[in-house]
Amino acid sequence: MNQVIDSILILLTLTGFVLLGSSRLAACIKAVGIQGALLGLLALVVQSGDLSITGVVLALIGATVKGILLPVLLFRAMREADTTREVEPLISFNLSVLAGALELAMSLWIGRHLRLPADPVSSFFVPAAIFTILAGLLVIVSRRKAITQVIGYLMLENGVYVFGTAVALRMPVLVELGILLDVFVGVFVMGIAVFHISRQFDHIDSLRLASLNDRV
Repeated sequence: MNQVIDSILILLTLTGFVLLGSSRLAACIKAVGIQGALLGLLALVVQSGDLSITGVVLALIGATVKGILLPVLLFRAMREADTTREVEPLISFNLSVLAGALELAMSLWIGRHLRLPADPVSSFFVPAAIFTILAGLLVIVSRRKAITQVIGYLMLENGVYVFGTAVALRMPVLVELGILLDVFVGVFVMGIAVFHISRQFDHIDSLRLASLNDRV
């Protein structure tokens, strides 16, 4: 089971690098959808020794919402905003990947020295979680388009979910449902904001919004 968990966490980390290095917006949305599906699979594998109907249902709901529903909403927002399909970074993709490598190294160091109430099933649990959180923050602050920043928010939440799974193998039902609700509401609100920004200003470049002046 540990090998399967390690494989899922490695794939989760690799999708983080894909998001940092991809120049296509559609590829970024697909990558974050893959992350959501991997989290659903991770929840099932972690509970494999003590599966319950509730655990299976929540894992499937999580995989459906994060892996299918939210990417569909992002693709719809991208079409309605009529934005270009290219990611517009503030720093180059090579520098983004290099920064991601540094974040991974720091995450491995933190994972080795961080003391938790209980030892995770895999030693790569905490590093993968911290890297996903840091990569999400990097996407948020280093990308120009609002949709890409939404993707960064989803990455950050995925990292928080993985870290929670590392600390508590079976999170309470209300906590899991609360996380899913927060993600859905957050992306729903951001999707509406992206649509209205595009309709009002003919673009979704967050930097250009800083040049707006109040006029009476």
